Amino acid sequence: MTETDHVDWAGVFYRIRQQPQMIVGMIIVALVLCTMVFAPWIAPYEPTKLDILNRLAPPSGNHWFGTDQIGRDIFSRVIYGSRISVTVGLGVVLLAMRTGAVIGAFSGLAGGKVDTAIMRIMDVMLSFPSFVMAIALASALGPSLTNAMLAIAVLRIPFYVRLARGQALSLRERSYVKAAETFGSSRIRIVWRHIVPNALPPILVQAMLDIGAAILTASALSFIGLGAQEPAAEWGAMVATGRNFLLDQWWFPTFPGLAILTTAIGFNLFGDGLREIFDPRAQGR
Repeated sequence: MTETDHVDWAGVFYRIRQQPQMIVGMIIVALVLCTMVFAPWIAPYEPTKLDILNRLAPPSGNHWFGTDQIGRDIFSRVIYGSRISVTVGLGVVLLAMRTGAVIGAFSGLAGGKVDTAIMRIMDVMLSFPSFVMAIALASALGPSLTNAMLAIAVLRIPFYVRLARGQALSLRERSYVKAAETFGSSRIRIVWRHIVPNALPPILVQAMLDIGAAILTASALSFIGLGAQEPAAEWGAMVATGRNFLLDQWWFPTFPGLAILTTAIGFNLFGDGLREIFDPRAQGR
């Protein structure tokens, strides 16, 4: 059995009430997730339905966000776009968190040359500008949403490796880890059963902060043609197409852009609030 620190849930809820920005973030995240789930019932039209006679129509009662260059309802495409953009953000973070946490925990537990080799590789990865590396990887893999996700996830792994390693260095001296080693448990088993579960709070905080960044990066890759491709209703791709119509049909790129901005802000506010709650220095305030 692993040892876990006692969580003062009454104190957690108290600190949540003291952070209005976190409450705002929670509301935004909840609305976005509900939009994803109930998109077929919220969107008035199919996201790929064409209406050439109403192409580039301004916002109205029939089309709340107007229509695009081939008559598709922008409101419906923004609603369905939440499924793609947020799923990308969640997928990237889950892949990077799972991989990075295991590698980092193993590195910290192993120590010695293994730890040094892993951390030098992570340092090399972090030495390159992240967006430039994302462009290079996505270009090498080929333009697609899946490849964009993989490229972003690879770049986020070092952050979780360093975070999990730091937690492992402090946890490996705990009595339950020493007991597991004494009874012959393998390092991988110790990582999965003892290190990773007890290092989850700071890792989850980092993951929540990274979701917004992953959505922004995926949208940027789609904007330059390396992510989602037409006719997918993805926010970055919609902004890329709509930029050509910005001066005369302002609504075309504006509403997808606002969706990206609002969603990223919501996850960042929520993540900042979680960091304040689980930060040991905040516990004594």
